[in-house]
Amino acid sequence: MAYFELDGVSKGYGSGARRTEVLADIDLRIGRGEFLAIVGFSGTGKTTLLSLMAGLLTPDRVEVRLDGKVMREPGPDRGVVFQSYSLLPWLTVFENVELAVRYVFPTWTAKQRRDHVARYVDMVHLTPARDKRPPQLSGGMRQRVALARGLAMEPKVLLLDEPLGALDALTRATLQSEIEGLWSALRTTAVLITNDVDEAILLADRIVPLRPGSVATLGPSFLVPLDRPRDRTRVNHDPDFKKIRNEVTQYLLAVAHDRQQQPVVDLTLPKIQPRDFLPTLRREDLGGAA
Repeated sequence: MAYFELDGVSKGYGSGARRTEVLADIDLRIGRGEFLAIVGFSGTGKTTLLSLMAGLLTPDRVEVRLDGKVMREPGPDRGVVFQSYSLLPWLTVFENVELAVRYVFPTWTAKQRRDHVARYVDMVHLTPARDKRPPQLSGGMRQRVALARGLAMEPKVLLLDEPLGALDALTRATLQSEIEGLWSALRTTAVLITNDVDEAILLADRIVPLRPGSVATLGPSFLVPLDRPRDRTRVNHDPDFKKIRNEVTQYLLAVAHDRQQQPVVDLTLPKIQPRDFLPTLRREDLGGAA
């Protein structure tokens, strides 16, 4: 039995004629300790899908299950790392992580919390900055705090919503390597949402494209047969890396082309003529102009 699963999950917004379907018939099985990447174009519903996994949204049909239990609301068993960091600016690095730990482990002593938080802050190489606040940190450091907070909750599933999308290329590459190293050490079940195929290959055991359309669905799975740890420079010359990148990219390009070929709905617009208000304006309304 799958550890984390979605069975025929669908999601839409609105009602009646104004209803918009976003996702339909999402079937997904994720094994314990697996790192899965979901890739797709912007606007295809990737964040909606992750929000369903996190319990931040309720599916319209069927269920989301974790370890056999139906998930109907958010919980500490699913940690989320957002693209926007979501840190409290008045708290230090240490305090931002500790706040989550205090909520998840309310019976722990103060020493247990301190030792636990210190471990994860050190794990993301932020011990020298533990007393700094988010405005004093770079974007990469803020994302490390968010990652430490998610990991310190010791969730059953770690959900990563394009966590590196707002970073510059060099910082992004560095954090990709660090995430791969942390996951290899902890083996937490993880789901990454990304639009970067190379990032998905570097981090994941398996890649599933989100197929765009009037209603998005999941495409076929692509296994990533690369040994860990994965070094970016080395894998760039690996024939398996090139093969899987080509397969995933070609699939995404093909479904994007199919989407463009879909018929365009012909909308009849109302006949509206602009009204001329100039004769009714007073002289002072025009600033004294003639």
